Amino acid sequence: MDLFRQMLSMDSTSGSERPMGEWLAANLEAPSVQTFEVGDGTLNVLLSWGTPRVVFCSHMDTVPPFIPPQFLSDRVTGRGSCDAKGQVWAMYQACRRLAAAGRSGFALLILSGEETGSWGAKAFARSDFRAPLLVVGEPTEGRMVSASKGTKSFGLNFIGEPFHSGYPQFGRSAVEDFIDFAGRLREAAFPEDPLLGATTWNIGEVSSPNPQNILSPQLTCRVYFRTTFASDASVVEWMRSQAVPGRLEVTERGGDAPARYFTLPGFPSAPASFGSDAPHLSNFRDKIICGPGSIRFAHRSDEHILLADIEKAIETYIKIYENYN
Repeated sequence: MDLFRQMLSMDSTSGSERPMGEWLAANLEAPSVQTFEVGDGTLNVLLSWGTPRVVFCSHMDTVPPFIPPQFLSDRVTGRGSCDAKGQVWAMYQACRRLAAAGRSGFALLILSGEETGSWGAKAFARSDFRAPLLVVGEPTEGRMVSASKGTKSFGLNFIGEPFHSGYPQFGRSAVEDFIDFAGRLREAAFPEDPLLGATTWNIGEVSSPNPQNILSPQLTCRVYFRTTFASDASVVEWMRSQAVPGRLEVTERGGDAPARYFTLPGFPSAPASFGSDAPHLSNFRDKIICGPGSIRFAHRSDEHILLADIEKAIETYIKIYENYN
């Protein structure tokens, strides 16, 4: 557990994870250890035991803020414990146990930048590496993800007409336009999906730095959707329809499409509403998403993972390797 403690004690918030990548390459043991530049100053790390047919994969970066770990009797707390250093640790232990049993043909891929756009995954997908099976570690409560929602991100720029706030009839507040847009978004009737359910969205990075006594000349924000098979295209169409020249600029920032994933018989499975690196890793024929921990505790101040769930995950990863081969 000392290595796990050191992993969690390192601040690898997205954008600053290069030292973590260098530390992983120097401290995790495998017959072959390779690092790959992502292109933004961060690293991907690949540990291999023979020619890999099964590649375990998770990410080293975390959302802010950094929260130091605590090792309690039944759980580990701190940033990354559940998403996703706990998955990295479980996968590494599975690899070590497989190697000790004389097995080969597997690898552990640890990526940068998952939380901010899957930059490490996109960079690795451009490499010549290929393998039949990818196993992505995310907090799925030990279930294989049968399907996951897509993501769509948009940048919005509301353009107002500044004026003295005592005479609002002579101007137009970008904040008021934003409020009107948010009302329309709440009333938008995106189709329900029989497998993935409702489409959800979140507004972030809201900025309108106008003085309190002047109508806002500008407000910028981002809208991030979790889309379904039924709504993925209609979300894009609806957002495009909201653009108004001179008042609202809509910039499409990309995202992922909803996807179905490979599952093995005899393992529990369920759909998920969160994204992962899996859609961007086109180097693999089959993709499984499965890991310890619950998404209900990811990205929270009380983030944690149960030690018993880590042990179950180690056994699950070994069984995946054995059943796929």
